[in-house]
Amino acid sequence: MLWTVIAAALACADPGSVASIEVGPDNRIGDLPVELTLEVKDEDGKGLPDFCGTASLSGFVNDAGEPVTEVGPFRGGRIEVDNLHLVGESATVTVGPAHARYAPSRVPGFASILPPLFAILIAVITRQALFALFGGVWMGGLFLHGYNPLKALLSSFDRYLVDSIANHEHAAIVLFTLALGGIVGILSKCGATRALVDVIALRAKTRRSGLLTAWGAGLIVFFDDYANCLLVGNTVRPFTDRMRISREKLSFIVDSTAAPIATVAIISTWVGFQIGLFDDIFKDGSGYSLFISILPYSFYSFLTLAFVFLICFTGRDFGPMLRAERRALKTGELFRPGSKPLMDPELTEEFNKTEGAAPWWVAVVAVGSIVGIVMIGLYATGSAGAGEGAGLREIIAKADPYAVLLWASFGGSLIALILVLQGRYLDLEEATEAWVGGVKAMVMAVLVLVLAWSIGDVCKNDLLTGKWLLSNLSPSPVLLPSLTFLGAAVIALSTGSSFSTMAIMVPIAAPMAWSLTDDPSISAAAVETIRYGTLAAILSGSVFGDHCSPISDTTIMSSMSAASDHVDHVRTQLPYAVTVGGIAIATGFLPAGFGMSPWISLAIGLVLVFLVVRFVARPVDDGEDDDAAEAEPSDEELLTAN
Repeated sequence: MLWTVIAAALACADPGSVASIEVGPDNRIGDLPVELTLEVKDEDGKGLPDFCGTASLSGFVNDAGEPVTEVGPFRGGRIEVDNLHLVGESATVTVGPAHARYAPSRVPGFASILPPLFAILIAVITRQALFALFGGVWMGGLFLHGYNPLKALLSSFDRYLVDSIANHEHAAIVLFTLALGGIVGILSKCGATRALVDVIALRAKTRRSGLLTAWGAGLIVFFDDYANCLLVGNTVRPFTDRMRISREKLSFIVDSTAAPIATVAIISTWVGFQIGLFDDIFKDGSGYSLFISILPYSFYSFLTLAFVFLICFTGRDFGPMLRAERRALKTGELFRPGSKPLMDPELTEEFNKTEGAAPWWVAVVAVGSIVGIVMIGLYATGSAGAGEGAGLREIIAKADPYAVLLWASFGGSLIALILVLQGRYLDLEEATEAWVGGVKAMVMAVLVLVLAWSIGDVCKNDLLTGKWLLSNLSPSPVLLPSLTFLGAAVIALSTGSSFSTMAIMVPIAAPMAWSLTDDPSISAAAVETIRYGTLAAILSGSVFGDHCSPISDTTIMSSMSAASDHVDHVRTQLPYAVTVGGIAIATGFLPAGFGMSPWISLAIGLVLVFLVVRFVARPVDDGEDDDAAEAEPSDEELLTAN
């Protein structure tokens, strides 16, 4: 043991070799604590990965107001220190003979929420998602670069866009998206998709059955929200087009059965992430058992799934969705004239042109192979990470979903290619062109996705949007679940990321909820419902804000797979999400603060959802004039359309 310590000390670089210190970040957001980053350099400006000493600080205090004078040891020549507060406007860092003055620029705290709000506002006004998202990235850079518009513009390209693409997980999602588009291109070109639609049409001959088919498909692909968004929309879109179901409605169904089902499914890629967050906070307990305990409190997710079912089953809508559905039913226009679907309409029409006569089972096998590879891949990667003797829950929690999605998309592409070549439905040149055509159809969506990640990077990592919002909230115990839901919703709306919101909220809101045991004015029953309700509110609020946000990746993917205009999707979905979110607060999270059973809350919430659909929503085929009813096509007309 002694020799190990001596060897480690000898291996550590001499502090005298440190010539300079790089200190970051360059900006200080409002009154938030600084997350200090230090990196030592030699005389040539090169890093010192062998340095493992300490740094002396002057001008910093911790959360308790106590001076922080030393931090370390360094790891690989770097160190990151959280929750430091500057006493004045500057501080000093010393390592060996090197000194550095740290004087970050101060960015007003409220500025951290302006870029996402600007992007949302511009998206609603102009209906140009690319322009709006890039504008949000640029505005964030404007605050971070001393209000220099040129530096903000350059950093938007050379930092945020590049970092978004270079991120391993993001690159995997981009490749998965493009490859899945290629599969859709092959299946459409060879005629398998059309054949599958025809088979479905033999049993599902009405708009109701088409809507319920999309809803059911969303429930089946429960294990991952990305796979759900991209698989369901692309698979059922040709059929819903025949049924004159608007693209806005399809994208709503896809979006509202992706994250809600993934966040409450007992086995999914979301569960692994959520359990990991819980395990980090509650070291002595089981994250999975805690997840099971809070399931009944996931009011927004369950009520959303019920709301979508009732909307599909009754054929009723309200608000902008009602107008979109009546437009599609009356005129056959699946999307608004002048809209810009995330899948090129010409390429969509090209998909509908079939050059082969492949049977329906080719599409089933190809899509089924994707699902199968995902399930097997999650088990395989999870088993390797969890070790021997691990249960299924632990295996899924340790799985690598990004690698698995890549395997599934390219494996599915290979299987689709083999099937069409073996059956001689297409030759190699035709199949290759079809795959490339499908990839091209996804380019617009990928651009929007990259920009959404970029603005999320600006808000989460540099402007600290989520932390600033939380630092300005001070909820009372009784209102903690409701305010946590709203706080998570605002953060998810601003950042466009459910996972980022959960990662921000759990370490802050969970300890607040667990500290209620010291409050004698709260009953034991209320303590339990507040605790579980608060944790569930983080998950539900993240999904709710994600549904309302035009910069959310799953919202973008839903628009993409449904080939819908992205702004139209957000505009038509927003009233529905707000309605269910309001019901979730009124019947779920607010009563949880007073100790009401979640089962009673769910029952009341379901009744209220039904009443809204029954008395607020109106039948799509009961238009504002007499022509609407006459415009509804018969079953035969629907099946022979297009």
